[in-house]
Amino acid sequence: MPRFAANLTLMFTERPFLDRFAAAAEAGFTAVEFLFPYEHPAEAIAERLERHGLTQALFNLPPGDWAAGDRGLAALPARFEEVQAGVETGLAYAKATGVARLHLMAGMADANDPEAQAAYRRAVAWAAERVGRAGLDLVLEPINARNMPGYFLADFDAAARLIRELALPNLKLQFDLYHAQILHGDVTTRLRALMPMVGHVQTASVPARHEPGTGEMNDAFLFAELDRLGYRGFVGCEYNPAAGTEAGLSWFEPYRASQVRETTR
Repeated sequence: MPRFAANLTLMFTERPFLDRFAAAAEAGFTAVEFLFPYEHPAEAIAERLERHGLTQALFNLPPGDWAAGDRGLAALPARFEEVQAGVETGLAYAKATGVARLHLMAGMADANDPEAQAAYRRAVAWAAERVGRAGLDLVLEPINARNMPGYFLADFDAAARLIRELALPNLKLQFDLYHAQILHGDVTTRLRALMPMVGHVQTASVPARHEPGTGEMNDAFLFAELDRLGYRGFVGCEYNPAAGTEAGLSWFEPYRASQVRETTR
């Protein structure tokens, strides 16, 4: 059975952020993820993880100025030094939380611009090497243009091509089932083809991005397919609860008893 990670940026938002760890554990989750931890001290997050026996599955490296519209900096030629500084910040949080993989966001740039392409390649290669020295994986996630218009990395094939070309052992694909369905469809075939490079999986229903099982995809089939393919990582629940987090957790009940708490993070 897949190991699910509650996404605390979107789930349990009825509570302050640091209280969501307890809520996730009480609901039966043994792992969590979120977009960014940087508004809170790393020690406070580490303490919540330890107290509630949770594994940190994933978080994103600093994206730049989110409020001003930044959605990552990797494809922006003039901001490479900010990427480097952000990686160091992320690594400090990684050390405190025990997370094993970090997501590098690409940013808002034209995917056909040669300068943006070169900047992205440079940033990805540098960041993967740097986090690799700390024993971590770097993951790249294509994001659909409906949710994030203008995002540089909006193609699973482009992401896979770069990962193959760079051939770095710790550079992996973040396969979001929701984004894959919107961008390309044929999710199962694509998942089978790309599984050797997948480092993290996320899920949400299509089209509304609510709980699994409430949209057009057969989410239970896809979760079983992950087992058939031998995927042993986490499945991040990056969805917007339709009517409160706890009220929408019936989809999780068949998997709840199979969630295993790791003895070390």
